[in-house]
Amino acid sequence: MDIRYSTGPEDVKRYTTEELRKEFLITDLYQPDQVTATYSHVDRMVVVGIMPVHETVPVEKGIDIWKNFGTHFFFERREAGVFNLGGSGVIAVDGTEFRMGFEDCLYISMGSKEVTFRSDDPENPARFYMVSAPAHKPCKTTFISFEQANKRPCGDEKTANKRVINQFIHPDVLETCQLCMGLTQLAEGSVWNTMPAHTHERRMEVYTYFNIPEGHAVFHMMGQPQQTRHMVVQNYDAIISPSWSIHAGCGTSNYTFIWAMGGENKEFDDMDEIAIPDMR
Repeated sequence: MDIRYSTGPEDVKRYTTEELRKEFLITDLYQPDQVTATYSHVDRMVVVGIMPVHETVPVEKGIDIWKNFGTHFFFERREAGVFNLGGSGVIAVDGTEFRMGFEDCLYISMGSKEVTFRSDDPENPARFYMVSAPAHKPCKTTFISFEQANKRPCGDEKTANKRVINQFIHPDVLETCQLCMGLTQLAEGSVWNTMPAHTHERRMEVYTYFNIPEGHAVFHMMGQPQQTRHMVVQNYDAIISPSWSIHAGCGTSNYTFIWAMGGENKEFDDMDEIAIPDMR
């Protein structure tokens, strides 16, 4: 498991491109029949990629659970949300199977003991993207299809940010301990996400970008509002965003991204908006 420690804004504003990418960018998440995991000390979030091809892959494959979590199984003190970004597949949670189509989501409760992943077709494997947060009580493991998500259209073609925010793991949809997740789709011709930008001191956030056309990329903006930096992000890359950092992006084409938050609360209005003229 890759470990990422917390970093402060005073240090980060002096980072080179390579140092920024080493601290905040997560690449190569999907390896055949493997579990690829990154543990962030920012709110103790874990970012996981699982691509089963020929095997049924258990969530703890290749992870020393006691060494990394101090527990006896992955979900003993954790909850998670999983999206499928590839071909169809199945997630089994303590014997109950959930069929996962493209962009479907599964919330997995604290206390789940046996969690496995498999693909329907090895020629078109599922890509399971999972974000896990600490939890203090069991909630209900719940499947949320793309159609069942709470949809919030926003933005405008004139400002190149017309998009739909699909809220999957959200207080208006289901109960969780602290985790919130959703999927934002940008319309054709729109390239900006989360602009005007904001920060939220009491929650961190993780983005993963996908549906980026071949030959294109997203320029992800981060840093304090008056000390912005960027990283060039490719298809299926993820970004760790500390609470003090903005998190926005501009693509060379439209794209989709999944956002995941955890921290002090689940209040979406608990944020500090930044006016565009005030940014540097």
